[in-house]
Amino acid sequence: MSNRELSDKIRRRAARKVHVRKYIAGDASRPRMTVFKSNRNLYVQIVDDAAGHTLVSGSTLEEALKGTKPTVEGGMKLGELVGARLKEKNIGSVVFDRNGYQYHGVIKAIADGARKAGIQF
Repeated sequence: MSNRELSDKIRRRAARKVHVRKYIAGDASRPRMTVFKSNRNLYVQIVDDAAGHTLVSGSTLEEALKGTKPTVEGGMKLGELVGARLKEKNIGSVVFDRNGYQYHGVIKAIADGARKAGIQF
């Protein structure tokens, strides 16, 4: 993949992200769950957009998930971990922000892991 193709790919994802964020916002009762994936790690944040605060976060860089790769299995583990943290804070439902990524593979696994922990979307 050339540099031009890579920059076009990033530009298209950014445009999708802007389009999706026009309609999705989180508040105190139903915060926004946003995901980011890199080639080496996965990151999840639960954000209250009204207050501008991150309520819960998780990534594959943490001790609990050390050595987890950004695969479907790793996404499922991360989703379960974040779901458990949300349950500790008495948050039962969130709005899922896929951050411009397609809803399949790792992104879907993160959502399924959170659902498995009892979080509703």
